[in-house]
Amino acid sequence: MTQNVLKRKISLRIKRKRRIRAKISGVASCPRISIFKSNRTVYAQAIDDAASATLCASSGKVLNLKANKEGAASLAKDLASKLKDKGISEAIFDRNGYLYHGVIASFAESLRQNGIKL
Repeated sequence: MTQNVLKRKISLRIKRKRRIRAKISGVASCPRISIFKSNRTVYAQAIDDAASATLCASSGKVLNLKANKEGAASLAKDLASKLKDKGISEAIFDRNGYLYHGVIASFAESLRQNGIKL
C-alpha cells in the first residue's frame, strides 16, 4: 500500500472508534472490553471507565498467539477466565473501530461461549 492509502485507512478507523466511544462506557460491574489488532498479534483489556482503570488484560504476544481467528479465540478464553476470577460475567464490547468480522467476530463469539455476556 502506498503511504496515503495507509494513512486514510488508519484515519477512517480512528473516526469509527470515536463514534463508538461516544456511545459506550464501562463501569466496574460491567466493564468495556477493548480489543486491539496488529498484523502480528491481538491484545484485549477490560476497562472501568468510571475509575479510568484497567481491570484485567490479555496479550497474544505473551501467550504466543497469532493474529488470526484461532489466536483471537484463545485470547478470549484467557480473558474470560480472568474476568470470572474477578466475579465479572457481563461486559460491553468495544470493537475499537474495526469491522465486525474475522478476528474481531471470532474474539466476541469466543467470549460469549466462555460465559461472558456481551
